[in-house]
Amino acid sequence: MIWTIVIFLSLVSLLAVYSSTGSLAYRTQGGRTEYYLIKQLTVLALGILIIYFAHRVNYTIYSRVAQIGFIISIPLLIYTLAFGSNINDASRWIRLPVINLTFQTSDIAKLAIFMYVSRQLSKRQHVIQDFRKGFLPIIIPVGIICVLIMPANMSTALLLGASCMLLCFIGRVPVKFLLSMMALGIGLVVLLFLVAKLTGEKMRTETWEKRIESFMADDHAEAPYQVQQANIAIAGGGLFGKGPGNSEQRNFLPHPYSDFIYAIIIEEYGMFGAFLILAAYMILLLRSIRIYKNCPYAFGAFLALGLSVTLVIQALTNMAVNVHLFPVTGVTLPLVSMGGSSVLFTSLAIGIILSISRSVDEMEVKKAEQERIAKVVGENANAQVA
Repeated sequence: MIWTIVIFLSLVSLLAVYSSTGSLAYRTQGGRTEYYLIKQLTVLALGILIIYFAHRVNYTIYSRVAQIGFIISIPLLIYTLAFGSNINDASRWIRLPVINLTFQTSDIAKLAIFMYVSRQLSKRQHVIQDFRKGFLPIIIPVGIICVLIMPANMSTALLLGASCMLLCFIGRVPVKFLLSMMALGIGLVVLLFLVAKLTGEKMRTETWEKRIESFMADDHAEAPYQVQQANIAIAGGGLFGKGPGNSEQRNFLPHPYSDFIYAIIIEEYGMFGAFLILAAYMILLLRSIRIYKNCPYAFGAFLALGLSVTLVIQALTNMAVNVHLFPVTGVTLPLVSMGGSSVLFTSLAIGIILSISRSVDEMEVKKAEQERIAKVVGENANAQVA
C-alpha cells in the first residue's frame, strides 16, 4: 500500500511540475519546458531507488547511526546560518562546491532527530516518568535542533517541535512535562521577536509578522498576493478541474511548482483530485499506525510513527496554506513539490518506514510458521498416543 502511494504521488508530481514550470522554463531555460520535467523525473527515480535500498536494510542499524546523525546536524546547521546560500531571503541551503548542488541541512536534521528521539524513547521507557532522567535527555536535543533551524525557517522548526512533542506523548511522556516545554518554546519565539526588534537585526521576523497580520486581516484584499492567486486557482477548479496542463494561475502564482503546487492541482483536477491527494497521505498515516501497533520493538514502532507523522503534518500544513487556512510558510508538499534534497530525504524516511514494515511482516510469517509446526507436532503426538 505504501509503495502504491509513493508511485501515485510521484506521477502526480510529474504532471503538476511539468504543468506549473512553463513560465519558469521560458525565463531560465530559453523555453525548454521539458527541462524541469526531466529534472524532476530524475530526482523521483533516484528517490525510488533510495526507498528500495533503505527498505532492504535492517531498521535496527538506523538506531546505531541516530546519535552520529544528530551530532553531525549541529555543525551543519550552524554553518548554514553563517555561510549558507541565501535563496528567497532565507539562509537554509548549503551549496556543494564541486557539483554546484544545494540542499537544505534542516532535512538532514529532521531525519536525524526523529531517529534519535525514537532511540531515546525506547531506551528510557523505564524512567520516562522522571523529568531529569527520562525527559530532559530527549527534549534537550530537540530544542537545540529547533533553535538552530528557527532563525532561517520558523515554520519547519515549529512543525518539527510539534511532531517531536506528539511522538513523546505517544511514548508515555507525562503531559505536564510537554506543556512546560510548549510554554518554554512559545517564550523563546517571543524572545526572538523582541531581540530582533530591539537590536534591529536583519532577521526574518518582519516577514513572519507580515504573514501573520495578513492572515488575520478581515479584508480579503489585504491577503498576500500569492494567497489571492491561489484562491482564484481553487475557485476556477470546481469539482473536476480544467484538465491536465490547463491551469491559468500558474502564470501569476509565485512558486506554483513548490509552495503552492496544491492550488495548481486543484485548478487542474478539481476537488476530486484534491481529495485523492489528501486521502493518499491519510492512508500513509493509517498504514504507519498499523506498523506501530504490530511492531514488537519500541524503537521501530516509534520511528515508523514519528516519520509518518512529520510527513503528514507537513503535507497538511502545505494544503492548509494553499486554501488559506494557515499563514503563508515555505513548507512544500512531500513527494509532489519540485525539489532535490527534500524529495531524497523524504524518500529515505519512507524507505525506513518500509524497512520496519518488512521486518514486522517477516516476524509475523515466522511466528505463523512456528505455530503451524507446533500444531502439526501436537497432532502427530496425539495420533501416536491414540
